[in-house]
Amino acid sequence: MKYTVVIILIGMSSAFAQRTKSDTLNTGVIDVVKPYQPSISDAFKVKETPTLKDEVTEAKKEIKYNIFSIPVASTFTPAKGKAAVVEKVQPAKLYDNYATFGVGTYTTFLGELYLNHAISRTESVGGYLSHHSSQGGIEGVQFEDDFSNSKINANYSSQLRDLSWNVEGGFQRQTYNWYGVEEALVNVAQSSNIQVDHSYYSAHFGGDISFEDTYINSGSFFFRRFGDNRGSGENRFKFKTAVDIPINGEELSTDLIFDYIGGTFDRSYDVDEELSYGNYQIGVGSQYELKQDDLTVNFGASLFYLSDKENGDSKFYIYPKITATYRLVNDVLIAYGGIEGGLIQNSYYNFATENPFVSPTLFIIPTDQQYDAYVGLKGKLSSHMSYNISGHYFADRNKALYRHNTTFFDFTDAEDYQYSNSFGVVYDNVDTFSIAGELNVDVNRNFTLGLKAEYFNYSTGNQAEAWNLPDIKGSLFLDYQINQSWFAGANLFYIGERKGLLSLIDPIEGPNSMMVNLDSYFDANVHLGYNINDKMAVFAKANNLVNNTYQRWMFYPVQGIQFLAGATFKFDF
Repeated sequence: MKYTVVIILIGMSSAFAQRTKSDTLNTGVIDVVKPYQPSISDAFKVKETPTLKDEVTEAKKEIKYNIFSIPVASTFTPAKGKAAVVEKVQPAKLYDNYATFGVGTYTTFLGELYLNHAISRTESVGGYLSHHSSQGGIEGVQFEDDFSNSKINANYSSQLRDLSWNVEGGFQRQTYNWYGVEEALVNVAQSSNIQVDHSYYSAHFGGDISFEDTYINSGSFFFRRFGDNRGSGENRFKFKTAVDIPINGEELSTDLIFDYIGGTFDRSYDVDEELSYGNYQIGVGSQYELKQDDLTVNFGASLFYLSDKENGDSKFYIYPKITATYRLVNDVLIAYGGIEGGLIQNSYYNFATENPFVSPTLFIIPTDQQYDAYVGLKGKLSSHMSYNISGHYFADRNKALYRHNTTFFDFTDAEDYQYSNSFGVVYDNVDTFSIAGELNVDVNRNFTLGLKAEYFNYSTGNQAEAWNLPDIKGSLFLDYQINQSWFAGANLFYIGERKGLLSLIDPIEGPNSMMVNLDSYFDANVHLGYNINDKMAVFAKANNLVNNTYQRWMFYPVQGIQFLAGATFKFDF
């Protein structure tokens, strides 16, 4: 552009010189050229698909495809798919029979044998034999304190298409001693050369049957003969059947019960005369179930007829039988409650099983539990943890309480159990309020834990206290399969304070009674075992680890710390 301007200027100079010479003016055009300066408005977008106006190009040609299938031989074989490898746990071998034997301190022997044999696909027979004994040796005890408990049992079962049934029978023998003589009477008892041994025996036979697709659901019967070495004897027979009664298209679940008991003692505690007891009960209980969404309610009642054949009395009893459950949050929170009652048949067998130091001079009558009203919450805190919280209110009439027998200071012709070393049974109207909580943890089949605690408050009618009933109970159990070989466990329990009564009759001063506080106690038991193989295992146990010779019953201390070791063998025929 610069050169163009110079040329123009030179041209203008030449023309001017010529005009001067000739004085002639000529017109011309001057073009001024400058550099281009672009702007945004000058820009334009190029279309991605330009418009064509070519008829030849626009016309679409039809294309035809022809595919010729030509077979080709192939030797390719695809590999089969394989599942991912998962680590497998070998299932535990289960055996139908086992035998256990152990020995321990206080000259303790423990033996168990369980047998089961399948005769066919529908029939099987089995048996059970056990023995547990100790020669005693409790520190401070001046009399024999050994004990033993032996059992033998046999059973037969059959399972058919429409019914299944089972029969079983057995025998048991137990030996104990009335060694709990009050300290002030030890010398008197020793000089009288009392025989404190006391043994029980029991023989029973029973069976049950259940049906499919019939109105009669099940039936059972049971007979037991129980006695001791002091001339006592008791017979118990119980029959029960469950049926569904159709009414207007609905079914009422109904139970029919017949319960008989009768027995004799050589004498009563304070009079040398034979003591007899006996009664029979006939009971009918029906219940109707109503379900609606998450609510389940059972409405029912039971009627009992009691005939006391010894006293010639008879009476009818009616009890409520109402229960309800409501799922507030699926299985996480379930509310439940109810009110139920029943006629409880007491027996010498039950009393001696719970307290083996009772005297063979008991007056036995049934307990009228007018109602048990309760409410509670239960559910799951997680997939491995469940809980149960409940509150109960019991109204019992003629509730049996264990009370220390009265001691007569005239020991002429006294029985071996009349030296302040035995218990009797008294009956009273007792109302009981209780709160209980329970927690169960089941992480897997290798670890389980259970914890339970209960609180009780009693209100009595005639008796000053609810004798020998604790205000608190607590327990904990644990089982842990450490690995394939080692296993361990623990069982701990706590019993709160109880009240006892020491009653004396002096020939000169007359009767005198004194209330005794029985201290609470804690007992801890643990065990450890090792599986040698799938058939054999060895174990060791330690009981009463705190070595507390507490008194479960007044004047009856228990053995201190105990150790026991043994082995278990599993087998098949």
